Amino acid sequence: MAMIELANPTRFLRIVDRLLPWFAAATALILAAGLVQAVQAPDDYQQGATVKIMFLHVPAAWLSMVGWAVMTVAALGTLVWRHPLADVAAKAAAPIGAGFTLICLITGSLWGRPTWGTYWVWDARLTSELVLFLLYLGVLALYWTAEDPGRGARAAAVLSLVGAIDLPIVKFSVDWWNSLHQGESIFRAGGPVIDASILWPLAVMAMAFFLLFVTLHLAAMRNEILRRRVRTMQMLQAQEAKA
Repeated sequence: MAMIELANPTRFLRIVDRLLPWFAAATALILAAGLVQAVQAPDDYQQGATVKIMFLHVPAAWLSMVGWAVMTVAALGTLVWRHPLADVAAKAAAPIGAGFTLICLITGSLWGRPTWGTYWVWDARLTSELVLFLLYLGVLALYWTAEDPGRGARAAAVLSLVGAIDLPIVKFSVDWWNSLHQGESIFRAGGPVIDASILWPLAVMAMAFFLLFVTLHLAAMRNEILRRRVRTMQMLQAQEAKA
């Protein structure tokens, strides 16, 4: 289907109404399977059962970056291509991405306490992830406090483009600076170095988190479109009442 066809909000809503139940069902099934596999996964010989925090922490970290990447593409759609649904996509992704980033920070702190002996250190990866969370809050503030929704959307789009600089910093911080975090162990040239008993549950949880993001994003976009339609109708009724 051509992107121009999805530019029609009414057609987009019809597509979402058909797809959303399937995405929700797939999310629930895969998440349940992932949780079962995570519980059954073996303990680490050094970290013990604490290592299982990985099954929440790592997918949340990935989705925190995916959320901002979606906002970056949507920002281009708002500022350059003027796509009718671009701002809707960006505004819907912001709170979801912020939520995954917060989960990443909390689970990372809980994992760090028994592993590093502290909940927080100003490590390059931790600091850049915290900066990403603050950027999310900045975008949300622009959407929620702007008196002119159009001006707030453009400001949020600019911040999304500027904030995209943080994504490679989060990703490659362990390679560029000394870090308490281990280096890349999954997406590497020589292949993953994690044992299959840990890798497969992690992959299933990552898929579940991704489907959860897609499901929440589609639902939020649908709600935002309907909210804007209600707002437009209220404005028209107010204008008619004054006339």
